[in-house]
Amino acid sequence: MAEQEVIKHTKKIYKIWSSTEHSFWHKLREFLLEVFIIVFAVSLSIWFHNRSEHAQQQAEVRQFMLGLKSDLQHDVAEMKSDRESYEQQQAGFTYLAALRLNQRVSRDSLNKYYNWLFNTTSLNPNNGRFEGFKASGKIGQIEDSELQNDILDLYQEDIVSLLNSTDSYILSKRKFFDYVVMNRRRLTDSTDNVTDILARDEGQSIAIALSSPGQVLDRYDKCIAKARKIISEIDEEYHLDQKD
Repeated sequence: MAEQEVIKHTKKIYKIWSSTEHSFWHKLREFLLEVFIIVFAVSLSIWFHNRSEHAQQQAEVRQFMLGLKSDLQHDVAEMKSDRESYEQQQAGFTYLAALRLNQRVSRDSLNKYYNWLFNTTSLNPNNGRFEGFKASGKIGQIEDSELQNDILDLYQEDIVSLLNSTDSYILSKRKFFDYVVMNRRRLTDSTDNVTDILARDEGQSIAIALSSPGQVLDRYDKCIAKARKIISEIDEEYHLDQKD
């Protein structure tokens, strides 16, 4: 519609200047009026286009945010479970590290901590939505700068640091697995050999290193707090009920 108006008034300008019926000043006044109309029509068209484009962008941002909130709620639940797992691992390895010389591992304690001693725990973040939104170049469309920065910090710094810490802990734990497996193969008495293996100096040395996953726990706390903050900011931005 705006293009048709521009064409119509452009033709009118040409007709004015081509006319021999009016004076120069009359032509100039008519010319300036038509130019103003053209500029106004183009500016209005651009404004409506930008407004429509902005509305569409913010609709996409809102859809992303609602999906991100769901992702973060699942991640928080997983991180809380993971953190409890590391607390149990800490308790199990602290028990082993505290054994005195020639003290045998209690069978009841071994049964209590066995699953925690012989498993690995690592976060599997729901980051596909974030990575897709970032790859499309749309992160900059998030108008709340604090919320935008929190999201980037969580996925590009905090979770990366957490995964680095858990990877390092798991690497140490694999040494523990290897130690137990290799020594079980060497022992002929298979009835109680795990308790004997865990009570050895080498086993206790590994247990001491694994009894302090403090950095892992701290980074889980940081990620959980940041995720909850983002969820709260999304709720506030879109007037949603806060649920965690």
